[in-house]
Amino acid sequence: MLASLGKIQNSFVRSLTAAATVGSAITMAAAIGLGVTNAKENAAYRAALYSALAGTGCGAIFGLVYSARGSQPSTQTQPERQTLSIDGLRPAAGERQTWKDWRNFVVIRKVKESEEITSFYLQPEDGGAIPNFQPGQFLTIKLDIPGQPRPVIRTYSLSDYAESGAYYRLSIKREPMPVGTNFMPGIASNFMHDRVQVGSIIPAKPPSGKFVLDPQKSLPAVLISNGVGITPMISMAKAATLLNPHRPIWFVHGAREGRFHAFRDEVATIAQQNPNLHVHVAYSRPQPPDTGHYHSTGYVDTDLIRSLVQQDAEYFLCGSPAFMQSLREGLKAAGVPDSQVFFEAFTKGISMGTEARAIAANPNGAGDRPEVVFAESGKTATWRSGDGSLLEFAEANDLNPSYSCRQGICGTCMCRILEGEVDYQNTPVAAIDDGSVLICISTPKTARVVLDL
Repeated sequence: MLASLGKIQNSFVRSLTAAATVGSAITMAAAIGLGVTNAKENAAYRAALYSALAGTGCGAIFGLVYSARGSQPSTQTQPERQTLSIDGLRPAAGERQTWKDWRNFVVIRKVKESEEITSFYLQPEDGGAIPNFQPGQFLTIKLDIPGQPRPVIRTYSLSDYAESGAYYRLSIKREPMPVGTNFMPGIASNFMHDRVQVGSIIPAKPPSGKFVLDPQKSLPAVLISNGVGITPMISMAKAATLLNPHRPIWFVHGAREGRFHAFRDEVATIAQQNPNLHVHVAYSRPQPPDTGHYHSTGYVDTDLIRSLVQQDAEYFLCGSPAFMQSLREGLKAAGVPDSQVFFEAFTKGISMGTEARAIAANPNGAGDRPEVVFAESGKTATWRSGDGSLLEFAEANDLNPSYSCRQGICGTCMCRILEGEVDYQNTPVAAIDDGSVLICISTPKTARVVLDL
C-alpha cells in the first residue's frame, strides 16, 4: 500500500485515498467484531462508528504526512538528467546546466599558427559534453604560474566553431615586453607558449561574452581585424557558413606579412565553402614569398572598408586599441550608426608589469598591500602588486563577479564601492555610475577598499 500511495503526486487525492483505505479497514474489522460477539447494545455500534471515523481522519492525516516524507527518497535516488538543447546554447526545457564554475580541461593539441600565435585545443578532463557557444565569445582560464602568489586569470577568444563541438580552441599571441619599457612581458601568454604542452590541465569557466554575431540575421556583416584580433572573426565566419550561408559576409584582416598571418589557409578553406564570404587581406610590409597571399598593401582603414562595402551592414571590429579607435571614428564619420558597430579590443591594460601596477596602486602612499573587503561575501584579503585587477583578485579568492569584456568597455563588471578609491589601469570606455567602479581594469588606490561583492 505504501509504495502505491507514494506514487500519487496530488496530495489531496493521496489524502482521500489513505482516509478511505484506513476507514474501510476499520469499518470491516468492527463489523466482523460485532458479528462474532453478537452485540446488541447501541454503545457497541457507536464505538464501531466512532472508530471508523477516527481511522478515516488518521488516514487522511497520514496521507499528507507521507507525502512530505515518502516522496523525498524518490527524488534523492534519481540522478538529475542533464540535456543540452539542439543548438547547445542553453539547457533544454526543464533542465539545468551544471557547469557554472571552474572545470578542468586537458590540452589535446598544440599548433603553431604564425610567428606569434599558437592554438591550444581543450577537452574536458571528466569526458563530459561541453556546451556550444555564440560565435565571438571567449573562455576564461586559470593558470598556476610559478612565482605568482595567486592563480592568474585570463580570457581568450574562442577561435573555432562547430554546431556540436567536442573541444574548445584558444589561439593565443605571445606578448613580448612592450618596446621602450621595463615592464614584464605577458605572463600568461608566455607561460602558455613555453610551459603548456599536450596533456597539461587548465581550469576554465563556461564560454561568455557579449561580442557576438547572430548568424541568423540577413543584414550583411563586415568582420574587421588585425593581428590576433582574427580569432573571434574565424568563429563568426565559420558560424555564418554553417548556419546561414546566404548572409553576405566580408572578412577583412590586416597583418604585417605572411609569417605573422595566422589561419591564412583555414580562412581560404571557409571561403571556398561559402560563396557569400568575401575575404580581403592587407599586408603592411609584405615580403617576396607573400606574393599571391594578400590583396592590398598598407593598413586596414575606413577608406579600404568603404571601398569594399557599399551597402548597409553591421560592423564587427577586433584588434589593437589604435586600430579600433581609428575604425570607430572613421565609420562614425561615414554615417554608420553606433548601433551597427560592435567591437572588442585587445589591450595590454590587464597585462601591465608588476612595476607599473605597483606605481598605479600606490600614488597616495597606500602601501604595497592594501586590504580589499568583499562585503557581500564576507571575505577580506590583502592585495599585492602582482595580483592584477580587482576582478582577477576577486576570482582568485573564489568569487564569481559578472564580467564580459574585461577591458572597461562593456560595463558588465561595474559594482558599488562602499569605501576607498581605485586607480584604473587604462581609461574606461563604459559609463560608470556614481559610487561604482569597473573592477576589470582597476586596482586599489587606498589602503582599504570595500566592494559590494
